Amino acid sequence: MNQAATNNSRRKEEVLRQLKGKLIVSCQARVGWPMYGAEIMAAFAAAACQGGAAGIRATGVDNITKIKERVSLPIIGINKQFRDDYEVYITPTYESAREILETGIEIVAIDATPRQRPGGETVGQILARIREDYPDVMVMGEISTIEEAEAVIPMGFDLISTTLSGYTKESECVKTVNLELIRRICAITDIPVIAEGKIAREEEAVMALKAGAHAVVVGTSITRPEIITERYVGALKEYGAGDRCNTDGGMS
Repeated sequence: MNQAATNNSRRKEEVLRQLKGKLIVSCQARVGWPMYGAEIMAAFAAAACQGGAAGIRATGVDNITKIKERVSLPIIGINKQFRDDYEVYITPTYESAREILETGIEIVAIDATPRQRPGGETVGQILARIREDYPDVMVMGEISTIEEAEAVIPMGFDLISTTLSGYTKESECVKTVNLELIRRICAITDIPVIAEGKIAREEEAVMALKAGAHAVVVGTSITRPEIITERYVGALKEYGAGDRCNTDGGMS
């Protein structure tokens, strides 16, 4: 191994050490959402850093660039590109990966399911090009089922994420954090597993680590105030629809 390769390996090991057993906060918002905007995402990232997060997950060049101006935490970069003719939207092509790789992210995540993507590229082809052009960056494969994990393990990803569990046709029955999927992946590979998807409570994050996850990603329950608000509103409505204590003072 030459010196450059040795240095790259050490940098990757250091990032993995930084993230082990820790929280990664996903700072994302689509066009039309109340929190949309690079400045807002950077503010969320700064708040997450202040709260003790070990890493940030973010999408798009603009957001990642602004976030890097505010925090020095390792970044898992993705590039969401939605199209009506393809189901794959998380960094679906090499070009979409290259755009965010140029920002200097530590980890790039790509959809690693076997679904078709623009240009006819395959997961293996995209991974190989990233390895050749950006050897210092770790690559994370995002899957939704154990079968998909089994398929990508031989490809040589640095990390595997459960991000898509519950968000594909193959996993649509999944409604909560998929602890069983984490356990099954960890049972067949030493590749670090990043738990993500439908983690709504602190207890679930801890359970993901107990299941074998290397680190945990939480997004909606931290950076979607409109969703968090809905949960409280819903709970209060449910209470209001039930029996309440009425006092002589008229309070209910």
